[in-house]
Amino acid sequence: MSETLERPAAEMSAEVLYEAADGIATITLNRPERMNAISGPMLARLSELLLKANADPKVRVVILTGAGRAFCVGLDLVDATQGSGIGSSAQAAAPSVNLDLRTAPPTVLFAMDKPTICALNGAAAGYGMDTALGCDLRIMGESSKLAAAFVKRGVVPESGGTWILPRLLGWAKAAEVIFTGRTLSAPECLALGLANEVVPDAELMPRARAVAAEIAANAPLAVQSAKRLMRMGMDETFNDHVHHVYLQFLQLVRTQDFREGMTSFLEKRPADFQGR
Repeated sequence: MSETLERPAAEMSAEVLYEAADGIATITLNRPERMNAISGPMLARLSELLLKANADPKVRVVILTGAGRAFCVGLDLVDATQGSGIGSSAQAAAPSVNLDLRTAPPTVLFAMDKPTICALNGAAAGYGMDTALGCDLRIMGESSKLAAAFVKRGVVPESGGTWILPRLLGWAKAAEVIFTGRTLSAPECLALGLANEVVPDAELMPRARAVAAEIAANAPLAVQSAKRLMRMGMDETFNDHVHHVYLQFLQLVRTQDFREGMTSFLEKRPADFQGR
């Protein structure tokens, strides 16, 4: 068994940090000495914390970032080449032992109702790139990059990239990025629409928190309903979608937040939404 998998549980949990304040949960991949390469236990912990944030009524927005000079350079290839961990021969022989796609972070990210922001503090390669793309918004530090190096390692984007990239970029551009295994700089990501903003590295977390705070100030039930509807709309007809929007609207106009939104508008003051 590798050194990573032998670490005590307390130490392992410290490799994914969680902090919640002012309606914002910040989840940090905290393995800077390995550029936040993801091990099996880290995947489980990340899913656990994403689910925790999504279930907490006090959390309105989630920021996902990394410690050190990289966001995440992908799955831990050292574990794999040593015969353990994700991608190893042992895991390939019995994948269900170590990997459950139903509770893997990309699946959890896609199903979350809370808005997610990826604050990209450095390289996001392989699994790290797919995880970043799985978030709703991406704010990139100017030195950060997305590296679609899957085909250079003999695999495919296994965690959502083949589904997400064609929807974000269109077929031809997504094919170019995936088939070449190209690395995209932050300015290139901005030009392609993969990044919402590019900011100086030192301003990354302050800017991510400012955007999160702007979202958190809105009616949380409405924001979450909007995200659910956007997700549903990718796979349904316009007429079906209009019907679902109407049902969500009927629920929202019965909430205290709706009354607060109307009252605050008429009284010309900031709204104080309670999420009910």
